[in-house]
Amino acid sequence: MTALSRPLSAIEARVLGTLMEKARTVPDTYPLSLNLVVTGCNQKTSREPVLTVTEMEAAQALDELRALGLVQDMSGSRVTRYRHNVQRRLDVPEQSEVLLGLLMLRGPQTAGELRLNAERWYRFLDISSVEGFLEELAARPGEKGGALTVRLPRTRGEREARWAHLLCGPHQEGHPDAHDTSGAGADGQNDRLSRLEREVEQLRQIVEQLRASDCPALTNPRT
Repeated sequence: MTALSRPLSAIEARVLGTLMEKARTVPDTYPLSLNLVVTGCNQKTSREPVLTVTEMEAAQALDELRALGLVQDMSGSRVTRYRHNVQRRLDVPEQSEVLLGLLMLRGPQTAGELRLNAERWYRFLDISSVEGFLEELAARPGEKGGALTVRLPRTRGEREARWAHLLCGPHQEGHPDAHDTSGAGADGQNDRLSRLEREVEQLRQIVEQLRASDCPALTNPRT
């Protein structure tokens, strides 16, 4: 059983991606309570777009995801906790599961961005390995449910193609991530702002990684 009976909604994808992220980044608090699911969905960092998900919406999404076999609940204590079942349900390797989770949380990304953003989830050897798993997901045969990723056409000013997941159905070209970054008007400004915010977040992560590795230039700055 690998094909889903319907595409996911945006909130369902956010809830599922949040469970996938927290399973790897904060295993001590996983599986998650409903309250922690809502908090993770509404993070202001590592999310594109930023959403405001209510407790009712998250609870409904968890019920729907459970019906699809993507989420399981753990009812052994006073508080029901939830865990994802993506790898087994979709019959994908660990690396592919990681990439799908990142795409659900952060929107379309290049292979290089995915490798950087996956640092806390899984360490890919190089960009080529990321591309290999993305291409494998894109070429997924029909008997397994069909493609789960797609390579997006490059727009003007982009040196690398971005990838998107297909768990919410075909990627919509009207999504803000797909706009031409050289366009004028409010849409173009919003797109440029979103891209700058992603770049700032990536630079922040690089600095944190360098600090964690005791880089002399950061641990002993010149005065």
